[in-house]
Amino acid sequence: MRKKLKSLVVMVLGLALTGAVLTGCGESRQPGQETQQEGIPASISEETVQDSAAEKAGADESTEKPVQTSGGYEDNFAVDSEAAKVFAGKVKDAAAKKDLDALAELTAFPVYVGLPDVDVVETKEDFLKLGADAVFTDELLKSVENADIDHFQPSMAGFSISDGGTANINFGVVDGALAINGINY
Repeated sequence: MRKKLKSLVVMVLGLALTGAVLTGCGESRQPGQETQQEGIPASISEETVQDSAAEKAGADESTEKPVQTSGGYEDNFAVDSEAAKVFAGKVKDAAAKKDLDALAELTAFPVYVGLPDVDVVETKEDFLKLGADAVFTDELLKSVENADIDHFQPSMAGFSISDGGTANINFGVVDGALAINGINY
C-alpha cells in the first residue's frame, strides 16, 4: 500500500510539474506590458505583410541583386565583397585623378591623416585645405594604384586599399555607410 501511495504521489507531482512547465512556456507578459506587434496598428501590419510578399515575388523574378554601398550596414562584416570593391574603385578613381574633392566626399570626418604635423582632420574644409599635393603623395598613389580590390576580407578595422606597403587608405562602416576612416603614409 505504501508503494502504491508513493508512486501515486510521484505521478501526481510529475503531472503537476509538467503542467507548470507547459503553462510557463505560454504567455509570460505582465498586465500593461505590450508586445511589438500590439503597438503597431493593424493597417500598418497588413501593409508590411503585403509589401514583404510583393518584395519576395519581385526577388524571385530577378536573380541579380543591386550592390549596396550607401548605407544600412551594421558593421564591416555586413559589407559584401562586391560593395567593398565598388567603394574601393571610387577611392582608386579619386586618387588616380588626384581629385581631393571626390576623396573628401567619400570620407567620414573627423579622419586620421598620417601626414607630418597633421594627425586628425576634423572637417571636410580642413581636409581640402591640406591640398592635393600634400595628400596624394607618390607613395600613396602607387600603393592605391597597385592595390588588389578584388579580394577584400572584412576586419574589425575595415578594409585597406594598399599594395602591401605602409601607405594606404582605409575605409569601413561609419554610421551605417562605407566611408574612408584613415589615410596612412
